[in-house]
Amino acid sequence: MVRENMEEGLLTSRYQLPPNETKPTGNGADGDGLTDNLNMPSQPAASSLTLVLVFCTFVAVCGSFSYGCSLGYSSPAETGIMEDLDLSLAEYSVFGSIITIGGMVGAILSGKIADLIGRKRAMWFSDVLCTVGWLAIAFAKNALWLDIGRLLIGLGVSIFCYVVPVYIAEIAPKSYRGSFASSNQLMTSSGFAIMFFVGTFISWRTLTMIGAIPCVVQIIGLFFIPESPRWLAKCGREKEFEASLKRLRGENSDISEEAAEIRDYIATLEQQTEASFLELFQRRYANALIVGVGLMLLQQLGGNSAVVYYTSRIFKESGISGSLGLQVLAVLQVPAATIGLLLMDRSGRRPLLLVSASGLCFSYFLQGLAFCFKELPNLKALTPPLALSSTLIAATAFTIGLGGIPWIIMSEIFPINVKAQAGSLVTLVNWSTAWIMTYSFNFMMDWSLVGHPPYLSFSKLNCPIRGQVSPRDEGENTGGNTSIHHSFYAA
Repeated sequence: MVRENMEEGLLTSRYQLPPNETKPTGNGADGDGLTDNLNMPSQPAASSLTLVLVFCTFVAVCGSFSYGCSLGYSSPAETGIMEDLDLSLAEYSVFGSIITIGGMVGAILSGKIADLIGRKRAMWFSDVLCTVGWLAIAFAKNALWLDIGRLLIGLGVSIFCYVVPVYIAEIAPKSYRGSFASSNQLMTSSGFAIMFFVGTFISWRTLTMIGAIPCVVQIIGLFFIPESPRWLAKCGREKEFEASLKRLRGENSDISEEAAEIRDYIATLEQQTEASFLELFQRRYANALIVGVGLMLLQQLGGNSAVVYYTSRIFKESGISGSLGLQVLAVLQVPAATIGLLLMDRSGRRPLLLVSASGLCFSYFLQGLAFCFKELPNLKALTPPLALSSTLIAATAFTIGLGGIPWIIMSEIFPINVKAQAGSLVTLVNWSTAWIMTYSFNFMMDWSLVGHPPYLSFSKLNCPIRGQVSPRDEGENTGGNTSIHHSFYAA
């Protein structure tokens, strides 16, 4: 029952039912982990997809855009900041990686904040933190203010990482949830691309102002979107719950069936006491926890964050113009994210993850090979094109799979009674691992000998050794659900 309910939660390509049918749902009475997001009845596409729903998703993913800007900022700004403020490599490594320290603190609080004050207010709180952080960096006169600003941004975007996919999953109809959730990664990649591209033309102080724009846009947009219906139902705010759901589904839509199912599910959950943090480690949640934590570890230990934060230096070390390399990489990001969005509900999560991991494995092997060639006079000329092409392959592979899918799955697989604790845990794992990778990468670059072991290690960590298919995976070709088995690949 535990496995069946968890696998039911891992939404995939073939779950959409015929327009006149609704999918039977479990009542969750046994507390086996049936996710709260997945019991929404299937609605006819025409009545479910509304302009309000699209607008709400756009406002929410402005937080993802802000997250992308924070990821992409440190690479184009590296040279300017180090020269203007006379920072050492160690000081800049602290600046580049301290965002993950803020992320760790925010991860601990993100689930509770989103449950306590609601999804909208949590996003507003994150916007304030990020805006203040960007301004602190823009007017910084020394390393201390740089670090304070970067730390505040880390606090803000870590809350975004949790609350944005949760909000989207809770407002979107089942038949569109995968595509709408994928827009989270699309906007992250767009923010990343903007910083990489524009950062080659303007100063690092001006670039911070661009990073603050999506926060301001979201602050304004939040006044015009409804709160998550499921959060309102959980809080017992019936009138607001119905008004929110009606607004999202359209004024002429019949929400009675969906509203009734949400109420039934919330009523069932209220019969159970909210789980403590330690209860999250009970056997009933084991599969979901393994998937959530495992994917976050794989996302960060694969080395993408470390490479992204210091891409400019990598290009210079390999003999490529930093500006040209960043521009090419920026242009590639949005098409790659768009492909991932289109494939999400067609190919399913597991195939995209395996393709993504395989692409990263191959690309980092090429990257290590490129730096091996750098030490050989007869093959040195191959280093720049090989390093550039491998970086582009890595960026594309990460964007279509490991970049966004772990966050989507995290928002889908945990039941509402442990969602806050589970969300905080997996986000904490993500950010703490990211700090280890981003802080140590510059030093690994300096300490590495021939072949630059960081890249070869990243290649091994991303290598998918085996895939395990569950019975539901085989239903993919017959309109069934595809599940992600907790051992879908081992690194």
